[in-house]
Amino acid sequence: MSIFKRMKEDLDNALVKDPAARNRIEVFLAYPGLHALWGYRIANFLWRVKLKLAARIYANWVRTATGIEIHPAASIGRRFFIDHGMGVVIGATAIIGDDVMLYHDVTLGARGIEVGKRHPTIQNNVTIGAGARVLGNVTVGEGSRISANAVITKDLPARSMLDSAEFFVI
Repeated sequence: MSIFKRMKEDLDNALVKDPAARNRIEVFLAYPGLHALWGYRIANFLWRVKLKLAARIYANWVRTATGIEIHPAASIGRRFFIDHGMGVVIGATAIIGDDVMLYHDVTLGARGIEVGKRHPTIQNNVTIGAGARVLGNVTVGEGSRISANAVITKDLPARSMLDSAEFFVI
């Protein structure tokens, strides 16, 4: 898929996922989650072609501009959307499937300094609410919904629904 088709898909996805989005021009100019995603794609390309320092410097600039930190080594699928993205952190070994939505202040992080896969795998069609933390090499199953401020440190099966009173703690 060409870069322009992917950008159009991202713009259309934002219009579907955010009821406040009025048109593509507004989304293109004023959606930091979209800018962070596009910046991640550039940084990820640099990372994959072994320009790792350039990737990290560019990713840091994108974080400064958007308030959203996505490591260039992370893997992100299609139609990913970050709504009100300030404070989102996505670690280096995180894997995110298609049609995933994150709200502000979500962390997909590690639990320690171990080597290897240290960040979560988020399967397709998952929504993670504001302030949630998904930590360690865990898998959030397809179609799951995680409420605001939940702390997930164990695998969640497909189609899990966690309300604000349910969460896993370390």
